[in-house]
Amino acid sequence: MNPQKGRYIHDLMNTENDHLKKLHEIVCQAVEQEKLILQNIEKPSSEKLTTGQRIADQVARFGGSWKFIISFAVILIGWIIINMQLPEGKRFDPFPFILLNLVLSCLAAIQAPVIMMSQNRQEEKDRKRNENDYIVNLKAEIEIRTLHQKMDLLLEEQFKKLMEAQADQIRLLQSLIRDEAKLKEANKKTAEEGSKKMPPDAGGTA
Repeated sequence: MNPQKGRYIHDLMNTENDHLKKLHEIVCQAVEQEKLILQNIEKPSSEKLTTGQRIADQVARFGGSWKFIISFAVILIGWIIINMQLPEGKRFDPFPFILLNLVLSCLAAIQAPVIMMSQNRQEEKDRKRNENDYIVNLKAEIEIRTLHQKMDLLLEEQFKKLMEAQADQIRLLQSLIRDEAKLKEANKKTAEEGSKKMPPDAGGTA
C-alpha cells in the first residue's frame, strides 16, 4: 500500500507542477505582448515634417497663445497712440486708420489658412491616435478571449485529473477493504485452528 500511496502523491504533485508551469507560460506571454504594445505606444514612429508644416505649427502655436494676444494689443494701441500724437502732416495712418485695417485684414487672411493647415494635421494625428487605440483595444479583447480559452482548457484538464485522482482513491479504498477482509478472514482461520489444536480439558485436579 505504501508504494501506491507514494505513487499517487507523486503523480498529484507532478500534475500541480504542470498546471503551474502552464499558468506561468500564459502570464509570461501576456506580459511580453503587453510590453510590445506599450513600446509601440510610448515610442511612435517619428513623423517627418516639411518646412511648411513646421511653419504652420509654429504660427498656430504662437497665434493661440497669450503672448500673441498681448503683443498684438500693445502694437495696436501703440499704432493708434502714435498716429494720434503726431502732427497731421506726419501721420502715416490718420484716423480712421485705413492702413491699420488693411494690415489686420492681410494678417487675418494669412493666419486663418495657416491655422487651418495646422488643424488639419492635428485632425490627422487624432485619427491615427484613434486607430491605434482601436487596435490596442482589439488586441486586448483578443488576448482576453485567448486567456479565457486557455483557462477553460486548464480547468478541463484539472477536472480530468481530479476525476482520475478520485478513481485512484476509490481503487485504494477498495484495496483497503479487500485487505481488511482478508485480514479478518485470516484472523478467523487462525482462531479456528487454535481452538482445534487446544487439548481437551481433563477435568478438575484431585
